[in-house]
Amino acid sequence: MAVGDPQPLVSVIVVNYRGADDTITCLRALRADLDYENVELICVDNASGGDDAARIRAAVPDVRLIESPVNTGFAGGCNLGAQHANGTVLGFLNNDARPAPAWVSAAVAELRAQPTVAAVASKVVDWEGTGTDFVDAGLTWFGMGYKRHAGSPLADVPEAEHDVAKDVLFGTGSALFVRASVFAELGGFDERFFMFYEDVDLGWRLNLRGWRVRYVPESLTYHRHHGTMSAVDAPDTGRETFLLERNALAALYKNLSDESLARALPAALALAVRRATARGGIDPEQLNLEKGVGPVDTSDVAVPRTTLAGVLAVDRFVEMMPSLAESRAIEQTARVRTDADLLPLLRKALEPAYPLPDYLRAHEILVEAFGIKDVFGQRRKILVLTGDSITERMAGPAIRAWNIASTLSAEHDVHLMTTNPLVSPPPAAFQVSSGKHRDLDGPIEWADVVILQGHVLELAPSLKKQHENKIVVADVYDPMHLELLEQGKDAPDDQRALDLAGVTRVLDAQLERADFFLCASERQRHFWLGHLAALGRLSPRLYDADPTTQSLLAVVPFGLSPQAPTRTGPGLRSSLGIGESDRVVLWAGGVYSWFDPLTLIRAFDLLRHRRDDARLVFLGMKHPNPEVAEMDIGARTVRLADSLGLTDKNVFFNEQWVPYSDRQNWLLDADCGVTTHYEHVETTFAFRTRVLDYLWAGLPIVTTDGDAFADLVRAENLGVVVPAEDAGALADALEKSLYDREFADACVERIRVVAQRYAWPEALKPLVEFCRNPRPAADRLPGGADLTVSDPVRGSALVRRDLALVKEYLAAGGPGELARRAAGRVTKVARERLRRG
Repeated sequence: MAVGDPQPLVSVIVVNYRGADDTITCLRALRADLDYENVELICVDNASGGDDAARIRAAVPDVRLIESPVNTGFAGGCNLGAQHANGTVLGFLNNDARPAPAWVSAAVAELRAQPTVAAVASKVVDWEGTGTDFVDAGLTWFGMGYKRHAGSPLADVPEAEHDVAKDVLFGTGSALFVRASVFAELGGFDERFFMFYEDVDLGWRLNLRGWRVRYVPESLTYHRHHGTMSAVDAPDTGRETFLLERNALAALYKNLSDESLARALPAALALAVRRATARGGIDPEQLNLEKGVGPVDTSDVAVPRTTLAGVLAVDRFVEMMPSLAESRAIEQTARVRTDADLLPLLRKALEPAYPLPDYLRAHEILVEAFGIKDVFGQRRKILVLTGDSITERMAGPAIRAWNIASTLSAEHDVHLMTTNPLVSPPPAAFQVSSGKHRDLDGPIEWADVVILQGHVLELAPSLKKQHENKIVVADVYDPMHLELLEQGKDAPDDQRALDLAGVTRVLDAQLERADFFLCASERQRHFWLGHLAALGRLSPRLYDADPTTQSLLAVVPFGLSPQAPTRTGPGLRSSLGIGESDRVVLWAGGVYSWFDPLTLIRAFDLLRHRRDDARLVFLGMKHPNPEVAEMDIGARTVRLADSLGLTDKNVFFNEQWVPYSDRQNWLLDADCGVTTHYEHVETTFAFRTRVLDYLWAGLPIVTTDGDAFADLVRAENLGVVVPAEDAGALADALEKSLYDREFADACVERIRVVAQRYAWPEALKPLVEFCRNPRPAADRLPGGADLTVSDPVRGSALVRRDLALVKEYLAAGGPGELARRAAGRVTKVARERLRRG
């Protein structure tokens, strides 16, 4: 943080129990030693009794002292302090800890630099600074959080483990910072925990909702371990064991998914009982309880307090389950990350934790019996939604969705679903189905990540409502509104404007909802960044989280098969009656309004007079998706060819779409690939997927200038680029590509190299990486109010501000402007209340 940079207000909360000396020392250190000035000190006296409150107030006059009538434990005391705090950052510090000078400043700097970080976990060492207390967090499958390396000499811990910032599952409550808005959104610490694991539970919930907890070693504190606990109760009373066991089960129950909990909870309950008996050294065999021999009198059996505490913890957990179930429903509805997502943060989930022989044997038995290893290594569930037909004759959108599903299925459970009827889909290693509207609700509920394209979001309103926290990837590789500008030119002006507004709304909804976007080229990326900026998505928080915006919008071009095409059957020559010695130009795709096949027909009319063996083949005139209307340009193209006497002589129209699995046979029969288009805005941002088939088949490419592939062809010398609507230049380019063998062979060699960049596994790498660690976009994180440097406006100041705004709006536009602004505020408040539930 730069010198002179405004400092957000930080409210540091210290909870006092019995004995004010430690608390006074801590508060004085906070006031005297920090290099951060804008700190509000809050001390919660947790029903300490005696003169503690008076002593603290006299020793640290500027502290805000909150007196609680009852001892609500660490969780309740911290929550009470947070309710009275004014800062946008809350700092929690044990009263038996002392901060290093940069404790606050280092944490605030991290929160300001990383908008997706909700909490900063401080580095905590012992009072002398030679031993570790907290430098990393771990969690066992049975719910017990622990401090990795705790109690070890700092010199024995690898530097990379304690001196490098990293993401953790939770931070220790003894020294922790949390954004105030996020803390409020989550309801603070769970007061039912009283103390122990309330910090584990909070960090777990933060991570499940998409936030990050960041360990920052520069935020340093010194701590007398268990100083607070010993002031409340001696550890040998069994109270600590009781709280640890009960709270571990509570955290597990609240935060694990249904699938994981079904296996983990029964095993965790059984293990808790074995842990209790193992601690006390109780052996059922010695009590003659199993074999039916000897007396079964247990009246003289001494049950250690720690054993009794462990068993009572299970009993108390059962009593808590009704209220925990309500909390569980909230957390499971709000979660956006899976149990598998958090596995790296658990560090060693299968860690037994206690080195007791009988206990270790039980741990092994339960892990095996309940399949715990499988539970904590589950594959992610991904739903791919397309509006295109999934058939043997797939067009571009369906081909793209199919290959996304195929690539991701290597690591995840994938379900590909189309909103068109499913007719003879190709065999797949993943689930394929069809449905509309309510048919989508079940798959959406099942999925951890939803990937969609086209108009699908409008058919899945649950993604905007009850599943608003579901992680969504929008594939916007097809700028539909730009296509419609050209496609709808023959429609009446009012209908054309209405259609365009409708498609734009569809795209706006995707751009406002999704957490990650896919586009097809750098040109498109610039275009969509502008659209996102216009919609307000490029907020300061999102920009600060990633100034490159690569984590929001990635270039994922249309891809091609990594395997070279091999002939599996007849191609275009035998199907259309074209001679083996004829030279063939292939138009490998549909004929749409934004293309220019008319200039191509005229160019071929010129070429045939010079080369009578030149042939032009249109691969498919009828689109396989019945929802795609026939366009007039196709009929006009056929009429022009007919009028010039080219049809079935030099120009051939294949009416039916070639099956996707057979297209290589047609491509391998061609000598050159062509695509021609007009000079307009759709061209500028288009990505002609048919060109990838030319790369795959090693065909020299002839293309009109103006799109991203024209740039590629020109830069890599893959063929010839010609001006738009220039029939003469196009005829020359086709002749060169068909008959100049030296030129064509050189193009083919370069195409082999370039094609490797567009193989599906390579093209989809950004999506594959995102799905390995999916997170909501920074601006969609719940409770993510930005840090502020000014005090909140309250009371009379708030009234004065609103009156000033009323005066300003009246002066600017009169009562109408005032009404519009007021309605806007009401809408905003209503939306915020709905979002908070």
